[in-house]
Amino acid sequence: MHKVWNLKKQQALSEKSNTKVSPSRIRIQKDVSELDLPSSIKVEFHDQQNLNNFTVQIKPDEGYYSGGTFKFSFSLNENYPHDPPKVLCLNKIYHPNIDLDGKICLNILREDWKPVLTLNSVLIGLQFLFLEPNPEDPLNKVDLSNLISLNYLSNFPLTLLFFDSRGCLSS
Repeated sequence: MHKVWNLKKQQALSEKSNTKVSPSRIRIQKDVSELDLPSSIKVEFHDQQNLNNFTVQIKPDEGYYSGGTFKFSFSLNENYPHDPPKVLCLNKIYHPNIDLDGKICLNILREDWKPVLTLNSVLIGLQFLFLEPNPEDPLNKVDLSNLISLNYLSNFPLTLLFFDSRGCLSS
């Protein structure tokens, strides 16, 4: 009888220690294990137990932002991949598709998000924003009118000369 009691006790303890892994966590682990990124993109997990929050560093090696270093915070909720990642740019930069609050205008982070897209897709999309900024579809429509009146959009490459490689206003 004592043996049966000990077995039941051990079984109860093992059931408590066997925490279930959420489908979101399984998908995040899969996405992270399948990352195939160029050397210009670095992913940093601050806590290996929490894959839902991490930072990404992008160093474009060509284009207008070549030589700059841009950091992003990623937050994945428990409904990922059905909900897109929440991504914020941590640098204050001049970019037509990133506002001063760090919000990013990238269609796959909003209306074109599909659960079949992966973290790799998002990271490559972010890199593409630095290689090919889209001044004709800006995030901040109010500032767009000011840029148009100053003829910045037609002179986008020239406009960037007033900013350093981090996208900050040069003195």
